[in-house]
Amino acid sequence: MRYISAPWRAEYVRNALKMKGCVFCEAVKGGDDRAAAVLFRGRRNFVLLNRYPYTPGHLMIAPNRHTADFAAARPDEAAELAELLRTALRVLRKAYAPHGFNAGMNLGPSAGAGVAGHYHLHVIPRWTGDANFMPIVGGTRVFIEDLDTTYRRLRPLFDRDRARRERAGRGGKRPIAVPSR
Repeated sequence: MRYISAPWRAEYVRNALKMKGCVFCEAVKGGDDRAAAVLFRGRRNFVLLNRYPYTPGHLMIAPNRHTADFAAARPDEAAELAELLRTALRVLRKAYAPHGFNAGMNLGPSAGAGVAGHYHLHVIPRWTGDANFMPIVGGTRVFIEDLDTTYRRLRPLFDRDRARRERAGRGGKRPIAVPSR
């Protein structure tokens, strides 16, 4: 297999095996959203970039509280997760104009969950032909932008969407999500 350099991932990869806690809980507690790749914070869930993206714009929505079982999610958590999925789809359409999306959860280690103790929803923009010959023939994935560029591209769009919903929420309706810090 051939490798293509992805230097923006070096620190995370070096420390991944040393990590003692939950990456999602660490992101919730952290004060630096950019360093944690957090794009948006809601009341019950938050949106962050996947550090191992399948495509540019691959993000995840996770609850603020540590829980593995989506079936045990509280109604307000599940409702906000669904609303944040809708927001993520709007933002990703505006930023990347993908041809489609994959959205789903890997619940449990046997289902492929890298972080089995904290459920999360993957949202992956897709383009016709994005599963090209490079991974099959060359054993290589090609990315068109690094994570910092993706963050700078998406964060303002999430902020604008939040502001739009807050304006629409006047007159007794409260917005579902609040801005990230």
